[in-house]
Amino acid sequence: MTPVSWRQSSYCQESASCVNVAEGERDSIMLRESEQPEVVLTTTRTRLRTFIRAAKAGQFDHVTGP
Repeated sequence: MTPVSWRQSSYCQESASCVNVAEGERDSIMLRESEQPEVVLTTTRTRLRTFIRAAKAGQFDHVTGP
């Protein structure tokens, strides 16, 4: 198994809770939060790109609770 190389934004403060990203196998992208590194979400590049575009367009600005 190849070791995972996690990356973090240079804007992230050392003590802050930050999102880390890494390339996975077969074009997958892995995401985790620095305060809970054992919890890893995996998605595809296409789905992540779609989510980011939707967030930038404000599609999640008024999402409410469960």
